Amino acid sequence: MGFVLLVAPAVLPAPDEVDFGALLAGPSLAHPLGTDQLGRDLLSRLVAGGRLTIGISVLTVLVTGVVGVAVGLAAAATGALGRAAMRLVDVLAALPVVLFGLLAAVALGPGAGSLMIAIGLIGWTPFARQTFLLALVESGREYVGAAVALGAGPVRVLVGHVGRNVVPPLLAHACVRFAGTLLTVSGLSFLGLGVQPPTAEWGAMVAEGREYLFAAPQVVLVPSVAVVLTAGTVLWWGRRWDRVGAR
Repeated sequence: MGFVLLVAPAVLPAPDEVDFGALLAGPSLAHPLGTDQLGRDLLSRLVAGGRLTIGISVLTVLVTGVVGVAVGLAAAATGALGRAAMRLVDVLAALPVVLFGLLAAVALGPGAGSLMIAIGLIGWTPFARQTFLLALVESGREYVGAAVALGAGPVRVLVGHVGRNVVPPLLAHACVRFAGTLLTVSGLSFLGLGVQPPTAEWGAMVAEGREYLFAAPQVVLVPSVAVVLTAGTVLWWGRRWDRVGAR
């Protein structure tokens, strides 16, 4: 999928290229997935939209993951103070992302930047909670006690031993968060709070084509199936990482 998203734009027509002679056309040799209401090639727009949707999701998960893991490890290392801080994290994690999306759209205006800020404001909290719980469990293992007995300092124990052993379950968690972030990015764009037309983005493509669902189902089905398949693929990889962590 990544290879297609990187290489395909070099051989496909421009995603905003209009062909008024092929409005809402079905699949053909010229347009393998058909065209939309403006005659734009759906395959080109699917690839361009995928680069944007997946790119936003990956970048958001990376940033929120780094922040959340750092907060979780710090909370696990600070005892009662860290536990008190995690109660605040629990409150933030309960807030809906869509609400932050609305606020960000009003304050900053719709766009990719607003979308990332809206998700990132509370997107780090699940990583912090997961890291905190995993670090508490690992801190009670015998190997940690052995490292301390051999003279390892708190930072070395936290980063070199505990941090290293929570990586597999955190990778599985990151896959789950990526799937959720992908759906959130597409959903907010569908509501008009993210990337704006005519820029190709999967959620925005669904919103643009919903009026033509019965006349040309491919306009809605193509980006919708792409969202589902991408999220499902990443969740499958998350299960594999979870099994690695269990072993």
